Amino acid sequence: MATGIRAPGPPPASPQQQQQSRSSRGTGAVSMLTVYLVLLLGMPSGAAIGALGSLGRPAMLWGVVMLAWWVIAKLQVRVGELHPVRQPVRFAFLLFFIVALVSFAVAMLRGQPDDQVSPAFTALIRLLSWAGVLLITIDGIRTRGDLERIVSRIGVAAGLLAALGIVQFITKSSLLDFFGLIPGITVPIMDVAERGGVARVPGTAVHPLEYATVLNAALPLVIAAAVSHGFKWQLTKSRIGWWVPVALISLSALIAVSRSAIIGFGVAAVTMIPVLPRRYRGVVIVGGIVLAAAAVVVIPGLLTTTLNLFAGASNDPSTQSRTGGLARAPGFIAASPLVGAGFGTFLPRYYIFDNEWVLVAIELGIVGVIAFGGIFVTAIWSGITARRRSTDPATRLLAYALAASVVNIAVLFAFFDGLSFPQSSGMFILIAGLCGAIEVISAAEATKVTLLEPGT
Repeated sequence: MATGIRAPGPPPASPQQQQQSRSSRGTGAVSMLTVYLVLLLGMPSGAAIGALGSLGRPAMLWGVVMLAWWVIAKLQVRVGELHPVRQPVRFAFLLFFIVALVSFAVAMLRGQPDDQVSPAFTALIRLLSWAGVLLITIDGIRTRGDLERIVSRIGVAAGLLAALGIVQFITKSSLLDFFGLIPGITVPIMDVAERGGVARVPGTAVHPLEYATVLNAALPLVIAAAVSHGFKWQLTKSRIGWWVPVALISLSALIAVSRSAIIGFGVAAVTMIPVLPRRYRGVVIVGGIVLAAAAVVVIPGLLTTTLNLFAGASNDPSTQSRTGGLARAPGFIAASPLVGAGFGTFLPRYYIFDNEWVLVAIELGIVGVIAFGGIFVTAIWSGITARRRSTDPATRLLAYALAASVVNIAVLFAFFDGLSFPQSSGMFILIAGLCGAIEVISAAEATKVTLLEPGT
């Protein structure tokens, strides 16, 4: 795949000017994405600017701002600069975007109840917001240093979120009521629910499943940071700082009292352990066992409740709901099998499927499922391709970790409608964008080496 071509016209910018341009774009993109990360995970997922209603979620609005910023930046690109690398993640998302627009148009022409029109328009704004996040990530993160910085910040944010969940578990309180005191911000009541007498914490998310998805998606990235000592790969030095968020996230998954959280944790462990250096594998496995044993001993009823989740799965209401949903899904899909009922129009009053793949099939049809799956496939492909292409151990591990995160999200989206929740959908789009970015970065590095060889 070509990494770029020069446009005809005036003489190209000098290498120093191109490097300064890339650094400037990268710094701006990292800052924009950091603000997005803070708004996405640092505020309650349901918090919104009251005057804007469902359109007032800060992270979603910031994503729209990033889209506008991306458009302005594209209009200001110098003629002599390299054109962007063709990237499959961008193409897959564009296809998904187009399918959603076509589905929306068909749904509006078909006619919709009044209470479905507003959610459909809100869904389009969410699409624009996701587009801003994805495009800024792919086109703005162009150096390995910028990529490592934003991934490190994801790890720190996930570690703090896990710590909050553990405190919520101990206190059985959300600890987030103070957000309701901010003028103009509305925050839904957030309670810590219980299952089998054990608290199920939400962190800053709307639902514990959303919380678990965010943490499990970040876990492979945090493990990669811990092994590479913050992506510095200084094997002569012993650093344990990055193992703290690994332990916090792992403990949060173990005490989540959720099959989905445990499955997500298992997927992260199974996908990451084979690529870890041998001297880390035993430590990670033993550490996980010790952590699980300590949690079982310290928390009464945790082991029994967790085992009952799997042993009595057939009688569990949530399992029965998912099974019943699979049986009912063909009837809903049959109404519009090609482009679906319309993105954002299938309201909970019809049915709650707890399965994003099924929900996409209903709202966007068969074409929508293909486009949605294409985002996952291209993101994973980009990560694996970057790993094969790179010779740097930290980059190779990070590329694999990004791909593993996308695999984890794909699995967890089969257990709840993840795109309907701000944090899980935002994390998915951000990580998919990072997969695209690392593929571009690795391609640029490989091209630079090839171009330099003839002159050496």
